Amino acid sequence: MALASPPIADAAQAQALTLLEHVALIDGHNDMPYVLRLDAAAKGDVAAYDLGRVHAETDTDIPRMKQGRLAGQFFAAYVPPNQKNPAGFALAQIALMREVTARHADVFRPGLAAEDVAAAKAEGKIALFMTIENGSAVDGELDALDAYYGLGVRLMTLCHNGTHDWCDSATDAPRHNGLSAFGKAVIGRMNRLGMVVDLAHVAPKAMHDVLDVTTAPVVWSHSNAFSLCDHPRNVPDDVLDRVAGNGGVVMATFVPDFISQASRDWHRPAKDQYGKTPDGLDYKAAEAEIVRKSGPRPKATLAEYCDHLDYLAQRIGHDHVGIGSDFFGGAVPEGLEDVSTFPNVIAELLRRGWSEANLAKLASGNTLRVMRAVEAAAG
Repeated sequence: MALASPPIADAAQAQALTLLEHVALIDGHNDMPYVLRLDAAAKGDVAAYDLGRVHAETDTDIPRMKQGRLAGQFFAAYVPPNQKNPAGFALAQIALMREVTARHADVFRPGLAAEDVAAAKAEGKIALFMTIENGSAVDGELDALDAYYGLGVRLMTLCHNGTHDWCDSATDAPRHNGLSAFGKAVIGRMNRLGMVVDLAHVAPKAMHDVLDVTTAPVVWSHSNAFSLCDHPRNVPDDVLDRVAGNGGVVMATFVPDFISQASRDWHRPAKDQYGKTPDGLDYKAAEAEIVRKSGPRPKATLAEYCDHLDYLAQRIGHDHVGIGSDFFGGAVPEGLEDVSTFPNVIAELLRRGWSEANLAKLASGNTLRVMRAVEAAAG
């Protein structure tokens, strides 16, 4: 993967960088731990991977995180759908993230509460928050949530691309008409612990079920607006219309197929009816066939990404939007190639007339408000 395009040298870019000198910037989702685990050379060895050097083949490393002005980063312990040992897999990813924090203690501060973001910003560090992506990691035991919280996990995405024992996925056949009784108990336990509930990947009916029972605000850590791009992973308007009432935040994501309708449509021949790659499909061969028939994949752009932020801000209010890149070593939009490019978002929104006050909410204010509310509701 090529390095990010140089930022446009204009007044908006300069203003964005100045703003981020005193406003904390939080990214709600990044899959670097899984990328590190899959790396052919490092194979999960944090020392061998060396986050301290630029990894031009992917999108996340310490030099470019600093260039991107990050003050808070949510890293995911991703658990693949149908993983035979989901709890063990999640624990291995948590151990990896804890080692990242310890090995790079000069860069990362453990993120355990909202206050750690301001503390990290003051220290010139990045607050590293650990999350679990895919609630199958609970493995049928509510008490597992207590253990994960004790290890430092502060957010859990309820499912991933597959429906599991208690939550329907947006990209799989439903089995529970949303959330099962056990799933509702999971929400109650997360509320009591002070763990943020994340509805990215969740089926719309399950989103509604969570909003019906949660006692704290929720987030969508990496989802966009369905009305602008009809991928099932995006949030439909009837759900968006409940976000403000809950106090939650939708963190718009950089994934091209969730940004660009053209990219989404181009990919349809390689996807099933739910928008994900079917099991057993030779994806590279399928993409090559699409290129043969339809030409190169359309590029998603920074401008299209900001169209989602504009739509969300207009629909649910500036108090309820955030940024959740979902960098995972895959395809990226033009202008958002890696973790160094976050200031490009702020600059583009300045060009569109967003106020610095609303940009401060987007950058971190809204996410910190949710975190404080979740912390206050615990007990």
